[in-house]
Amino acid sequence: MNTIDLTPLYRSSIGFDRLASMLDNALRSDTSSGGYPPYNIEALGENRYGITIAVAGFAEDELDIQVERDVLTVRGRKSDDEQERNYLYQGIAARAFERKFNLAEHVKVTEAEMRNGLLNIHLVKEVPEAHKPRSISIKNADAAIEHKS
Repeated sequence: MNTIDLTPLYRSSIGFDRLASMLDNALRSDTSSGGYPPYNIEALGENRYGITIAVAGFAEDELDIQVERDVLTVRGRKSDDEQERNYLYQGIAARAFERKFNLAEHVKVTEAEMRNGLLNIHLVKEVPEAHKPRSISIKNADAAIEHKS
């Protein structure tokens, strides 16, 4: 596995520690989950997004969705009564999982819904007015001097 040392980035940047941590986590991504459960991320509009996670076999009360410090975490854990079943063959995966999604600044989770074994999470990017680009008018200083004379 290739490793990249991000120490110079920490030394010469101020306020970018979250970005460096994201890069570090991405480079060390844990592949032990084997892609379970599968998911889709889609753009639903200019500032609207959706995450769809295949959670077949999980009930709503066996799922947990949390947002903390711009990280969306979805966890699934089967109840204990499911563990006691005596399967002759178990082809439907029902193991516990945890999926994390890094959210960009100002992206908020608006709602989550379950339909047909799919967990749909809706997100919207709400940029505050203070952060939106604005135009600055340029005054002609020479014209102001001519009017005073």
